[in-house]
Formats: sequence, C-alpha cells, structure tokens
Amino acid sequence: MASIFSKIVAGEIPCHRVAETEHCLAFLDINPVVRGHVLCIPKKEVDNLFDLDDALYTELQLFAKRVAAGLRRVCPCIKVGVAVVGLDVPHAHIHLLPLNAASDLDFTRHVAMSSEELAALAGQIAAAIE
Repeated sequence: MASIFSKIVAGEIPCHRVAETEHCLAFLDINPVVRGHVLCIPKKEVDNLFDLDDALYTELQLFAKRVAAGLRRVCPCIKVGVAVVGLDVPHAHIHLLPLNAASDLDFTRHVAMSSEELAALAGQIAAAIE
C-alpha cells in the first residue's frame, strides 16, 4: 500500500509544495512542530532513509540543503534544524525546522496554522529558494 507521501507525489493528496526536482519533493508539514516545518522526501518510496541508494541519498541531502537556505530567508531563526525520525510515515523523509530554541525540536507539540497560512508561507519559501 502506498504511503501518504507517495500519494502526495502522485497528486492524489494535495500539499503545500515549496520545491521539487525530478527525484525529490519538499512541502510544508500540515501539523507543524514550528512555523516553517518542511518535509523533504524522495519521490521513490523507500521506508528507511539509509536504505536509499547512494545517488538518491546524496541528491536528497543536497536538495534539503537548498530548501533550508530558502527556509532561513523566510522564517527568522538561529539555525535550521534537521531531524530524521520516520516513525509515523513509512517513507524516507527529512524534517527541516527553523530553530530559535532547543524546544523547537519537540515533536510532541505543534503549532496551529490554517490552510491559507500554510499556502502563503509555502509561496514565500518557494520564492526564496534559489
């Protein structure tokens, strides 16, 4: 059965896209830990990040780096944090989170954002990615 991320890649489920390449996709988390919480995924469904072949793993990491630079331009932060958890969705993904405090990495809490707020933020981040 396809993961929710594979359904997003296929266009079966909408998302707030911020960047896309032939093999990778970045979109806002709909239940963000902090404002600007982005997920970077390979379009190919592989459960474990470290099971990706070396070429796709490298491409995803470089893609996430590019997305993080745009994210930092839009969401003021001390650093953009990176987390790989992978317990909720069986599809490799990298969390990018604007950090101003260590507590910004607390995945047990979330900030409420409307679909309109997410759409506007996605547009701003997409425009800031070079």
